[in-house]
Amino acid sequence: MTTCLRQPPRKQFNTRPFSSFCWCRPGGMAVYPDKIAVIDDDYRYTYRELGQRINRLSHALRGDGIGKGDHVAVILPNIHEMIECFFGIGQLGAVVVPLNYRLNPDDFAYILNHSDAKLLILDAEYAAVIEQIRDRLPGIRQFVLVSRGAASSTLPHIEYEQWLSSASPDDPPAVDIDENQTLTINYTSGTTSRPKGVMLTHRNNYLNAANFLYHLQVIHDDMYLHTLPLFHVNGWGGVWATTGAGATHVCLRKVDPARIISLFNTEKITLLCGAPTVLNMMVNAKEASEVDRSIPRRMAVAGSPPPAAVLKRAHELLALNVIHVYGMTETSPFITYCEWNHHFDSLDDEQKATVRARQGIEQMFSGEVRVVSQEDPTWDVRWDGQEIGEIVTRGNAVMAGYYKQPEETAKTIIDGWLHTGDLAVVHPDGYIEILDRQKDIIISGGENISSTEVEGVIYQHPAILEAAVIAVPDEKWGEVPKALVVVKPGFSLTELELIKYCRERLAHFKAPKSVEFVESLPRTATGKLQKFKLREAYWKGVRKRVQ
Repeated sequence: MTTCLRQPPRKQFNTRPFSSFCWCRPGGMAVYPDKIAVIDDDYRYTYRELGQRINRLSHALRGDGIGKGDHVAVILPNIHEMIECFFGIGQLGAVVVPLNYRLNPDDFAYILNHSDAKLLILDAEYAAVIEQIRDRLPGIRQFVLVSRGAASSTLPHIEYEQWLSSASPDDPPAVDIDENQTLTINYTSGTTSRPKGVMLTHRNNYLNAANFLYHLQVIHDDMYLHTLPLFHVNGWGGVWATTGAGATHVCLRKVDPARIISLFNTEKITLLCGAPTVLNMMVNAKEASEVDRSIPRRMAVAGSPPPAAVLKRAHELLALNVIHVYGMTETSPFITYCEWNHHFDSLDDEQKATVRARQGIEQMFSGEVRVVSQEDPTWDVRWDGQEIGEIVTRGNAVMAGYYKQPEETAKTIIDGWLHTGDLAVVHPDGYIEILDRQKDIIISGGENISSTEVEGVIYQHPAILEAAVIAVPDEKWGEVPKALVVVKPGFSLTELELIKYCRERLAHFKAPKSVEFVESLPRTATGKLQKFKLREAYWKGVRKRVQ
């Protein structure tokens, strides 16, 4: 590209220390100023234009009193404004708080208050939910609405484009940013009923982006499709890795298989990330046969990889190479990936699928990953594929801690090692494979669901005496929540009534997909619920108790 070879205007050498620069800036702007950086439906911005918009955002934030250390919440889908927020907020030394737009009003109220956010940038599609809790958000001083011509909101707000139009496109004043300063707070469902705010530093996110670049082999010619929600651990770091390489972001507001297939062809997509569910939707779309297979594509998936048949169809129909990665919000998120060695090529399809199911080996820049004995965590398990232990990690990827929850941090990070709660074996070749979970977390379609939170809602129903929520296998979502309940004497309740009750009080993806009525729940002599006995009926014959 000839524009890449133009010499930029001569600049005076800057002698300020390295720490005064924010690494999360649109690096492609200087090298590829006229290259398309972002494609978002009819919107197309070059790296120069993207950089100017990011600077305008930073100046607009400064004009509203946002500075180093302040928290800015964002509720946006995968649109160009969301990409701008990760840079425009970050280069001020402020903290990005990206929220899952699928939450219910109570969850939004809790997180916005707990995070100490001073300003909220949100899409008009979600304004009605925030309107319901406006009087419960005393800390939010300004609402900025991304409307794109949509109906206005009753929230007292300023429109995003209007807000940017009055701000300068020039670089904002440099801010002294330490690498251990918090860059994002990402809220995740834990074993408790309330989400925990994971503090990820500039160093955490920087080195995770490096892992993304290295292990997914991102280059400047890549066309990266944002199928993975950007609120989810900052899009796994793809927002920074793509920009750092000077590749092109292709936005996707909603996961729609037909739209994805269309973008594969029109924008010549080469890279994407997402839950296995998204891949399954793509290969089963009627449009899948129309994909231009002359373009090789890579897709990173996390969790249990798709079955061998789905992987085969993905390769044949979509020219897609699927890369299995593993991590969690608390680890930025990448810590391992299933590196494909050439000697695996000689295996049959079933054997290949078995290998792909493994979480693999530690990534280049994450730090140390071990599987330690449950009896004595100072010892690693044997590399025999049999002895089960817990995955622990320490190093560059591990969070700074849970925001305002030092007690919870101390339970998770012990002697410098973060305990994941995932139970695994290590095969003779060093590849890790998860078999079960210690924590009562359900991961459905890539979303974390706290079984404790769902149980808390079920117990509010006047007909419920006892309740337990467990993960059960599901062909589409990997695993889904199922409720087992004991009804009080004299009360009657149906499955549909209880599911509807939960959906009215929880984000819909958290509600049980099925309900079983039982006479009692298994407990120990001390009264502790034995969920492993409940899970056994649904996972019997399945080697791994996670999907």
